Amino acid sequence: MPRRVSLPAADDLFRPTADKPAVRAVPDSPGEKPAPAGSSEAAAAKPKRASGRIRHDEKMTVYVTADELLAIEQTRLRLRAEHGLAVDRGRLTREALHLVLEEFEAHGEDSALVRRLRA
Repeated sequence: MPRRVSLPAADDLFRPTADKPAVRAVPDSPGEKPAPAGSSEAAAAKPKRASGRIRHDEKMTVYVTADELLAIEQTRLRLRAEHGLAVDRGRLTREALHLVLEEFEAHGEDSALVRRLRA
């Protein structure tokens, strides 16, 4: 009896996934409903929000120092311990990025982002 491992065929590995329904955003609060995809009217009426818990199709790699990573982890743990918010590092990073970009849109030249990048 041969001791060969059976591997999946290429058709199993590279099967199309477009037939699956799109994953919708989970509301951050019980009364909040996500806007339909492609709805420009809803985007203009409401302030932008961080993407939250959806499937993200794009990826960006960011390198941080050990101290920065430790600060992110400590913040994540404090959010859980002190505020009952269980978030992962990705969600925390997306929310922080959203806050910085929103403040830049609102204040432009006077934003904290511009001031810090010039320093």
